[in-house]
Amino acid sequence: MASQDWMTKDFYAVLGVAKDADSAAIKKAYRNLAKKYHPDRNPDDAAAAEKFKEIGEAYAVLSDSKEREQYDAIRSMAGGGARFTPGADGGGAGFEDIFSSMFGGGGGNVRFSTSGGAEPDIDELLRQFGAAGGGAGGYGGSGGYGGRRARSPFGFGGFGSQPEPIKGPDVVTSATLSLRDAVAGTTVELVADGRTMTVRIPAGVHSGQKIRLRGKGRPGRNGGESGDMVVTITVDKHPVYSIDGANLRMDLPVTLKEAALGATVEVPLLDGTTTRIKIKPGTSSGTVMRVRGKGIVTSKKTGDLLVTVQVAVPRKLSRAAKEALEAFDSAMESDPRASLAQEASA
Repeated sequence: MASQDWMTKDFYAVLGVAKDADSAAIKKAYRNLAKKYHPDRNPDDAAAAEKFKEIGEAYAVLSDSKEREQYDAIRSMAGGGARFTPGADGGGAGFEDIFSSMFGGGGGNVRFSTSGGAEPDIDELLRQFGAAGGGAGGYGGSGGYGGRRARSPFGFGGFGSQPEPIKGPDVVTSATLSLRDAVAGTTVELVADGRTMTVRIPAGVHSGQKIRLRGKGRPGRNGGESGDMVVTITVDKHPVYSIDGANLRMDLPVTLKEAALGATVEVPLLDGTTTRIKIKPGTSSGTVMRVRGKGIVTSKKTGDLLVTVQVAVPRKLSRAAKEALEAFDSAMESDPRASLAQEASA
């Protein structure tokens, strides 16, 4: 039983705190040690796992004021600080008085006795106390203090505690998709943690996004649920399109004439079809035009296609083209950089 363990285990030493430490100091010490010895930081380290279990057990007892009170009392009995006699007439305090005080009873119908001057078995006394039905604050048939089962987040605690279910560790992996698969959604085969599994990737994912697949990680302990699989997505670059949330983006090259005079041009779509958009006269390079409903279709929304106009400047010009451009420049009524220097000095 836990009481026998409590006689030999110094939970204050395990956490490295003084016996009069307050709850804040105990919690701080526990957090530091739990982080240091956590199994995720010390995989396949049996010593660290055992240390993690010890500090969890210590914290479970010392963080509960009632269990800490019981622990201190039992440690005091085991440490020789107080001696107990059978409680004969005119004698000193017996176990009946001690346990009556510890568990909040007033004597009641519980009786403890010793014979022959032998040292009493505390566990046996506790069993007698529980068999008697306990009182308010006693150990009853449910195996816990005050009629409840004492449990901690780590499966440790008071007498008769049961291991707490622990969720299994997550498994981390990655997947690289083409832009088309990222837009439409796809099924991929992933190898992680020594297992191969088929995973459905939803439509509309983007590079850097993490997808959490519930229950696809490592098994839990003590009946706990399995961990998750976390998949980091990378989307390969496409020569035309890019993903921007639920929208698609693309650059649309136009000629100088189309930008200056206006035109209606065809725009290719990701599904293989085309649509037509109207370029207004005087459209400058970098202008963004929106084609509604031609982006990414997800369960929550449908995005748009954002088209950025890029005026194409030819690298090589014929003699006639050069003369035409010279004539065009001469015909311009204003200098596009006339106010640039003044605005830069503002």
